Amino acid sequence: MAVRPIGARQADFTRFHGHLMAVPLHGPTALDSSIRSFYQDTLRLLNDKQQSYLVGGAYALERYTGVERQTKDLDIFIRRGDRGSLCDLLDRAGYQTEVTHPHWLAKAFRQENYIDIIFGSGNGLCPVDEDWFQFSVPDKVFDVPILLCPVEEMVWSKSFIMERERFDGADVAHLLKARGRALDWTRLLERFAEYWPVLLAHLVLFRFIYPDETDTMPEPVFGELLQRASQWPRGPDNRTCRGTFLSREQYLTDILKWGYRDSRLAPQGNLTAEDIRHWTAAIYDR
Repeated sequence: MAVRPIGARQADFTRFHGHLMAVPLHGPTALDSSIRSFYQDTLRLLNDKQQSYLVGGAYALERYTGVERQTKDLDIFIRRGDRGSLCDLLDRAGYQTEVTHPHWLAKAFRQENYIDIIFGSGNGLCPVDEDWFQFSVPDKVFDVPILLCPVEEMVWSKSFIMERERFDGADVAHLLKARGRALDWTRLLERFAEYWPVLLAHLVLFRFIYPDETDTMPEPVFGELLQRASQWPRGPDNRTCRGTFLSREQYLTDILKWGYRDSRLAPQGNLTAEDIRHWTAAIYDR
């Protein structure tokens, strides 16, 4: 087997880092002007029509953490009950809207550009409710006044994204690093509710990633979760798999071949069988 010489690999490394250093520091300013104008027009339209919405995704992450990510979509978060009025508004303004996944996601297109309209989560656990708006943070995106999704809700919703092709653990760690000392930890624990082990897993990972920043999270919170884990009783013998809350694809074997019950299904979860079929079928659209 041929091995590339060290010099060649060093040249590749240097070129790679040279590319990184050439990336502009502010993601939004690096966008194509037509995309930027599309986002500005959309946000101004929503403001002019007094449509209630929040900005999340890469733009909120950059504001909170300084982590910049080149992205060609804009995530708008709304209450589920506002989906119809928002889509009607955009349709009248010349956009094309579609409800991509009825339990959590719609999209709005204008020519080749689009925005994501989010009112829940793929696993059904994180609906956009009044707290998202009550604890939102005023800011500007593309020089347009907006409200950002709260950090607590970003940590909560991102903590469950553990797909093979996408794992948001680094986003969670960066949010905790940047904002952990100011988080409303009581409210965050309430958000996770019975799924607190997922939060504990991220806190353990955080301490591994940043061993010198353990004061970012209150010690009583970490201690309480560890205590819960030490007393964690065995669940009922009902062949349940919660892995589908974390990945829509990687635990299909458990459900389809090994006979485990999908925890996303009501009443334990919040999804119908049709929601799950629709969300699972979209795996193959990637």
